[in-house]
Amino acid sequence: MNAVYINSASCISVQDTLKDNFFQDLTPYQSVQILKVVDPNYKEFIPPAMIRRMSKTVKMSSVASNYALQEAGIEQPDAIIVGTGMGCSQDSEKFLKNVIDNNEEFLTPTFFIQSTHNTVAGQIALGLQCHAYNFTYVNTSSSLEFSFLDAKLQINDGESDNVLVGAADEQTNRTMELYCLTNTIKKEKDLPADYLHSKTDGVIWGEGAAFFVLGKHKTENSYAKLRDIQMINRLDLEEAPSFITGFLAKNDLKHEDIDAVILGFSGDATSDVYYTKAMDAFQNSALLYYKHLSGEFNTASGFSTFMACHILKNQQIPEVMMINLEKKTKVKNILLYNHLAGSDHSLMLLERA
Repeated sequence: MNAVYINSASCISVQDTLKDNFFQDLTPYQSVQILKVVDPNYKEFIPPAMIRRMSKTVKMSSVASNYALQEAGIEQPDAIIVGTGMGCSQDSEKFLKNVIDNNEEFLTPTFFIQSTHNTVAGQIALGLQCHAYNFTYVNTSSSLEFSFLDAKLQINDGESDNVLVGAADEQTNRTMELYCLTNTIKKEKDLPADYLHSKTDGVIWGEGAAFFVLGKHKTENSYAKLRDIQMINRLDLEEAPSFITGFLAKNDLKHEDIDAVILGFSGDATSDVYYTKAMDAFQNSALLYYKHLSGEFNTASGFSTFMACHILKNQQIPEVMMINLEKKTKVKNILLYNHLAGSDHSLMLLERA
């Protein structure tokens, strides 16, 4: 397949990633169980009457997609593709609460309608009055990667020239309570979290939205070239090196050709062993991690992709992300490796545009 270009990148996260020069102010979080996004002023982008009816995921996505389209200079994308792991959880919880409180009678359909996972892509299309291809992927931690793959196919097949691609997930109180009960979220006694050498299970949970415009042609603002993506649902620990080696070989690359590797260390001792295993083959690459900046969530790879785009464009690696001391004066190829709790492994290869 031919490469496509990432021509804009926008992110709302627990860092203030909408402002200029955010690289200098990245703050690691190790001592709280749950991280909240830095909310923009939604009233600048969304009419107040609509804000009240929107879940946090829809609001974050509306603003992030707006930024992405403006940066790319695109008014109407040829397709809108969104990935999400949990969808609009807040409205789902509200609907279920109404079912219980009202004994399954006299229910208003609003919360149910807005709780569906494709609400985000639908609301963006309504706002733009865009009648083009509109699709949502719900594949846990690979949701963004499947969205990117679809966009790449759309462009390679000549169906689209510019595709708006994004991923978003929000938190809800009840879900966070359940995650604490199941030890998905780290216990307070295990904080502060040691992301790279953790001896305990569980993660610090985050949220966020990241949107990109993928295009057929390189522009003056292009961040990166999206060369390839590969996903696998289940992977034995001993198979991780061959999974990566095979992916690189398919793209005529060797380990030494990769300038930086961004790994999804989350502080969960059981599943982080995949990243530790993968690191061994990249002795001459800059090894980076990011979930101490974003928290773990289904589409956290959106944050890492956003960071990778800025690293390639600025040719600068933030020290707060560095695992080893390998510093690169030029960054051409970046490999991103992510999974969630040991499932849904994904590899993404970006090249400097």
